[in-house]
Amino acid sequence: MTPTPTGRLFTTGGTNDLILVRTFRAPIQDVWASLTEPERTARWYGPWEGEAAPGRTIKVKLLFEEQTPWYEMRIDACRPPRRLALSSLDEFGAWRMEAVLSEREGVTELRFTQHLDGKDGIGEVGPGWEYYLDMLVAARDGSPRPDFDDYYPAMRAYYQAL
Repeated sequence: MTPTPTGRLFTTGGTNDLILVRTFRAPIQDVWASLTEPERTARWYGPWEGEAAPGRTIKVKLLFEEQTPWYEMRIDACRPPRRLALSSLDEFGAWRMEAVLSEREGVTELRFTQHLDGKDGIGEVGPGWEYYLDMLVAARDGSPRPDFDDYYPAMRAYYQAL
């Protein structure tokens, strides 16, 4: 079964923002904990270690990637329980991401943004974030973990067309 892609691309002032949204029937503090507590991030992305504070670098173990590598991420901004901005650099380039949470009547919305330097690689990046955000949903509601093969390459054409 192929999930439906949800990402949108917004281009303003020469920048490209890939935005994906998920909603949770849960208080904002609980969703924030799923994004920031190492034992909870381990359920859907990977645990992390280090001193977490703006301007600091933490190490994240990517549990669902080949060879489960450790990956350095810089905390660019952190305003609990509303906004977390991270960045990193690897062989594919710069990664600048942020999660913004808002709550209304017991429902919390997660607006995930990846700030892209260009559109190169969006056909791979988009399906990857769909997968990880659905892993977050599954970790929170106890549903079965999704299979990455359902996301890529099936969603590639959608993202390339954005």
